[in-house]
Amino acid sequence: MLIGIPAILSPELLKVLCEMGHTDELTIGDGNFPGHTYGQKVIRMDGHGVAEILAAILQVFPLDTYEEHPVTLMAVVPGDKVETPIWEQYKEIVAKYDDRGAGCFEEIDKWKFYEKTKEKSSVVIMTSEKALYANIILKKGVVV
Repeated sequence: MLIGIPAILSPELLKVLCEMGHTDELTIGDGNFPGHTYGQKVIRMDGHGVAEILAAILQVFPLDTYEEHPVTLMAVVPGDKVETPIWEQYKEIVAKYDDRGAGCFEEIDKWKFYEKTKEKSSVVIMTSEKALYANIILKKGVVV
C-alpha cells in the first residue's frame, strides 16, 4: 500500500499511468464500450463507474496544458434521444484539477472516438458504468 494514492488505482493501472509520457492518451470506457476491440491494452475495473475512476486518476495524472482540449467525449449520435448528465459530473471533477474546467472538453463523432482510442490510447480502462455516452479520453500533460 502507498500513502496518498487513491485505493481504487490498482498496481497495474499505476504502472501504465507512470509509463505514459506527455501527450499519451488513455480511454475510460463505460460498460458498453468495446474496449477489447479498440484497446491495445485493457484494464478491467468492474464494479466501478467512470466518474470515480476519473477523479482518482486526475489525482496523479496531469492534463496536457499545451492542448486546448485534453479531454474528449463521445458525441451523441444525431437522432439518438440520450441525455448525458454524467458529463456535468466530469466537468466538475476536471475543474478540481485543471483551471480550464469545462474548457478542456471536446466532443467527437462516435466512430472517430473509436478510431482515436485504437490509434492513440495507451490503455482502455473498462468500467461497469451504466450511463450511455459515458466514455472519455484523457491526454497526459507534463509533471512539474
